Amino acid sequence: MAHELPSREPHLILASSSPRRRDLLEGLGIRFQVVPSTVEEDARNGETPEAQVSRLAKAKAEDVMDQFPGIWVLGADTIVVIDERILGKPRDPQEAKSMLAMLAARTHEVYTGYALVNSHFPEKRRVRHVRSGVRIRELCEEEIEGYVMTGEPMDKAGAYAIQGIGSGIVERVDGSYTNVVGLPLCEVARDFKDLGIFDFLRVHRTP
Repeated sequence: MAHELPSREPHLILASSSPRRRDLLEGLGIRFQVVPSTVEEDARNGETPEAQVSRLAKAKAEDVMDQFPGIWVLGADTIVVIDERILGKPRDPQEAKSMLAMLAARTHEVYTGYALVNSHFPEKRRVRHVRSGVRIRELCEEEIEGYVMTGEPMDKAGAYAIQGIGSGIVERVDGSYTNVVGLPLCEVARDFKDLGIFDFLRVHRTP
């Protein structure tokens, strides 16, 4: 059953409950509505990081798409990868500590896949992924313990948040910063414009 939209329809539906993705989109100035997807974030044997984030982003967007005919839906998925191992969200504080110890004094990769779909324009759908490298500084056991005690790592892939307290342990980012936060805004904004969804430069232009 299709949802009823407000009289002032949004340009977009964000199929994610992530406050980080919401904040990033709000920064562009686009009107959107949040409708979280119910898709399970599963991993498949032999699947590359690029394939996994692209598949899940598409599945999340399509999960919500049928509820909003004719409205563009954005789905996204982010993972952390080191030594060909995918790090999801830690299940408990001990796993968070183990992840941080694994990442400390090393460079890992962050992949975000995103998908833009619209039930009225199936031929125009976009499914892409972006990769960034992140270097975490050397951390002692006490620092890892202290960061985990803040609670911030517990709902973050790789057990850290680059836009939060975790910014204090990130030494360097190679590539898109917003991709590490959870949504590569440069690429997404370009697709918004190409698809006629939203042009943030035109909206913010001074008369």
